[in-house]
Amino acid sequence: MEECMHENYRYFRKLKGDVNVAAFLREIDAVDGAWGANAGRQRKIEVQRESLSIPLRGLRKSAIAGRPRRDVHESRWTTGSGRFPLFRSFLTEFAEERDGQLGRAKIVRLPSGKRVYPHIDRGDYYRLRDRYHLVLRSSQGSWLKAGDEEVRMRVGELWWFDNKQIHEARNDGDEDRIHLIFDVLPNGAAKDAFGDAA
Repeated sequence: MEECMHENYRYFRKLKGDVNVAAFLREIDAVDGAWGANAGRQRKIEVQRESLSIPLRGLRKSAIAGRPRRDVHESRWTTGSGRFPLFRSFLTEFAEERDGQLGRAKIVRLPSGKRVYPHIDRGDYYRLRDRYHLVLRSSQGSWLKAGDEEVRMRVGELWWFDNKQIHEARNDGDEDRIHLIFDVLPNGAAKDAFGDAA
C-alpha cells in the first residue's frame, strides 16, 4: 500500500492517490432510491443536516443497553449494504490491510453549496478508532478542515484524518460531493481496550 506522509500535517494523511472509483459510482447509480432510503443521519445529527447518506455499517442497536450511541462499539452491516458488494469488499480488504476491525461506514453526499458544520466526534467509539475518507466525486476537490489544518482531497484519494479535532467540510464545487467515510479499530488498540475479548 502506498502511504504518503505529509510532514506538515498532524491531522491528515493521504494513504492512496489512485483508487479507481468509477465502479463504485456505477454501483450507487444502479440502486434505485439509495439516497432517500435512510434520512436518520441528517435528522438526528444537527451538524450533518445538509448531507445525505447511505449507511453500510451501523451501530448494533441491540448492544446499546443504556449506553450513549457514541459509546457503543459493536457495529454490523446494514440490511441495505447487500446491494453494494464492491463497497463491502473494499471495506473488508482495507480493514485487513490495516490489521484492524471495521467499524461504522457510510456513503455520504454533500450537495453543491452545502456544508458539514464544525464538530468533534466524541465518545469511546470514536476515541479508539481511525477515520477514513475515500473521495468518489468532487468537481473542485473536497475541502476539509481539522484543527488548524485544511486540505483539498481529490477524486480517487483515500485519506486518514483526526476526527477527534474540531472539523468541518464544505462543497464549493458545482456538483454533489460523494465520499465513502468509515472507521477502523486497530487490533492493537482493541486488545489494549478490551483484552482477549477483542
